[in-house]
Amino acid sequence: MTEHILVERKGDVQVVRFNRPDKKNAITRAMYAAMSAALSQGDADEEIRCHVFLGLPGAFSAGNDLGDFLAVATSGEGVNEVFDFLLTLARAEKPIVSGVDGIAVGIGTTLHLHCDLTFATPETVFHTPFTDLGLVPEAASSLLGPAVLGYQRAFALLALGEGLPAERAKAAGLIYDVVPAEALEERVIATAEAIAAKPPEAMRIARQLMRHPREPVLARIEEEAARFRDRLESDEAKAALFAFMDRRKKKS
Repeated sequence: MTEHILVERKGDVQVVRFNRPDKKNAITRAMYAAMSAALSQGDADEEIRCHVFLGLPGAFSAGNDLGDFLAVATSGEGVNEVFDFLLTLARAEKPIVSGVDGIAVGIGTTLHLHCDLTFATPETVFHTPFTDLGLVPEAASSLLGPAVLGYQRAFALLALGEGLPAERAKAAGLIYDVVPAEALEERVIATAEAIAAKPPEAMRIARQLMRHPREPVLARIEEEAARFRDRLESDEAKAALFAFMDRRKKKS
């Protein structure tokens, strides 16, 4: 486990919180493994009725830790923890509510396509710079994005890399509501508790009926993962990743 993922229980709600403030909650492989374990354990616990994802003030997540990606690009190390988490997320049996404030990059955006309700603050901007880094969408976002947002909005977000501010994200259907930063966590937890108070089997069936069929989602995650791994080893991605890291060093 890792101190960068905090898991706590609030009654019959399990809260999974990113806790890496010095890196704006950039996600390492250890963090992915911890989140996978939390979701699996929460699903297996009959007393847990709802999962919650939260970040920190000003940063939900800056996306994947690029150090992990560079390790893959230069040494061939794997990032299986990333794709194991995405599959676990897509297979989650219990409702998922998320609260987002500020930075939401890459998986910090695509994660919410698997949530049942997402709340964000007015300052939040969703951003997926996959192609800028020589990479491709993940988390079945190439399937779920067009289904939720419509093709052109999904293309602007996932391929063009255009930011999607909270109010536009609400209008597009990516999130449920925009709330003030000071009210975000309270609203998220209250909503999760309201879900948890419902008859659990009826909630499970209702959720299952409304969600995108699972098998195509899982198949798309696997297809994206294969292409993502190939891209990480490409000269194009290596050049883009090193250029990004160099720009970041110059700014710091």
